[in-house]
Amino acid sequence: MEVCKLKPALKHYLWGGKNLISWGKETDQDSLSECWELSFHKDGLTLVDEINKPLKDLVSKEDLGTNLKQFDFFPVLIKLIDSADNLSIQVHPSDEYARKYENSLGKTEMWYILDAKENCGIYVGFKNQENKETLKQSIEDDSIVDKLNFYKVKPGQCYFIPSGTIHAIGKGITLIEIQQNSNITYRLYDYKRKDKDGNYRQLHIDKALEVVDFKPYVNPSFEYPCIGKSKYFASYQFDERHNQIKANTKSFISITFIEGKGKVNDLDFVKGDTFFIPASKTAYIKSSKCKYILTTIE
Repeated sequence: MEVCKLKPALKHYLWGGKNLISWGKETDQDSLSECWELSFHKDGLTLVDEINKPLKDLVSKEDLGTNLKQFDFFPVLIKLIDSADNLSIQVHPSDEYARKYENSLGKTEMWYILDAKENCGIYVGFKNQENKETLKQSIEDDSIVDKLNFYKVKPGQCYFIPSGTIHAIGKGITLIEIQQNSNITYRLYDYKRKDKDGNYRQLHIDKALEVVDFKPYVNPSFEYPCIGKSKYFASYQFDERHNQIKANTKSFISITFIEGKGKVNDLDFVKGDTFFIPASKTAYIKSSKCKYILTTIE
């Protein structure tokens, strides 16, 4: 197949904002929580824009590249997320736990901050060493946020979140999330909010306590232009100077634009658009000014 523009799967939750709509994401609702920009997951399949068919049904093994032979699944999922309210405090299991109890994979992820209102931020990991008893007590007495690191964030910052790391996106944040291809989330705390039907959202405290990493969190650093790397994805930030993107036989490449407008080959792009570059294909970016996140499998 050829280089193609993608059409995301849209998700609407009670905490969704309006930023992604202002970028041109089309929805019939007044808020938008997530755009699954590159997804082979059954819960939200990405489509090829021009023909409205799932990307996963159109790619060949050659399009994906030889590095994906080590997986029995498509390894990565890329989302744009916009929060008008706090997301739940949650954790994701490891592969080992998820395979055993969920017939799924775990979830390691990274966040690259695109926009943040003043004094807004994210919760990632514990400040100090904790254990099951202290964490459970903090959920019961509503003090759990006091145990977590709160980072006031600004555009361009990146946080790497291995499976087992407790975390939450705060209100007023727009980010790109690059993660394992998994949709398993264990909620520990949801601020006692109710959904549109007046019900509390389900918590998964017992499972969460089994998978949480209780050690203090340290955000790992990567050498620019790399912004995050794992077995399941490697991501880099580039601008218009890196305007020829040549994939090789080892892996496809995905690019998501976070600033600017222009063309990829003969296809138009604006901020928020994502493109799929099959293995051994080349994409040419024509733009006077842009930034994008490139993701591949190394």
